[in-house]
Amino acid sequence: MSVATSVKRYFLRGLAVLLPTILTLWILAWGYSFLQEHVSIHVNRGLVRALVWFHQSRGMSQEALAQYQTALEGIFVRGFAGSAVGLLLAVVAIFLFGAFLASVIGRVLWRVLESTIMSAPVLRRIYPHVKQVTDFVLTPEQKKKSFLHVVAVEYPRKGLWTLGFVTGTGLREIAEQAGKELLTVLVPKSPALVSGYVITVAKEDAIFLDMTVEEGFRFLVSAGVILPENERQVPRPRAEAGPVRQPQLT
Repeated sequence: MSVATSVKRYFLRGLAVLLPTILTLWILAWGYSFLQEHVSIHVNRGLVRALVWFHQSRGMSQEALAQYQTALEGIFVRGFAGSAVGLLLAVVAIFLFGAFLASVIGRVLWRVLESTIMSAPVLRRIYPHVKQVTDFVLTPEQKKKSFLHVVAVEYPRKGLWTLGFVTGTGLREIAEQAGKELLTVLVPKSPALVSGYVITVAKEDAIFLDMTVEEGFRFLVSAGVILPENERQVPRPRAEAGPVRQPQLT
């Protein structure tokens, strides 16, 4: 083995080991910086104003208040350690708000607020769609109800197999006109998965795959690199494999 080949091999091996760790730390640092710039700093500025107002009400002079405010801003707004206080306060506030919404009074007040939002001319066209996205991302139960199975369909043309997620049984009118049992399938764009296409296919033309929704997501996000555990073996020829059982949709 030549020196150049050895250097290349060892470099790629080290990169393969270090790159996941570096990317993970970079994502965590980016997320922390994003929260600091868009959440924590505003909470800390509100905290500084509240403390200054409190001392002003106790008769502190304007000169002393100015010095006190400058010192607080240096700690909580521009200081790295103090800026974490705003993030912690935001987390506590969200927790308390969630606990309040879990009560009877909180649920009633939130329904009233949502009804007011849905009555506003502009907000009612935006809020429902945003709420669907957040419910899908943050609510595991909603995710399980939305994506039923992972299937392979010939899309965008015959001979090209694409992974998709079954989201329903299709539109009744289309099923009646086609005379077939249909499926509504979401075909996401890999690897971002933030957009995709909704297609309707005949159930007989879809192959139900033996993988969970989470495994399907990992397969698409990794551009096909991360395979499900049961797919890592050498597949048998199609003629030797038994018929694929299609589960009943409920």
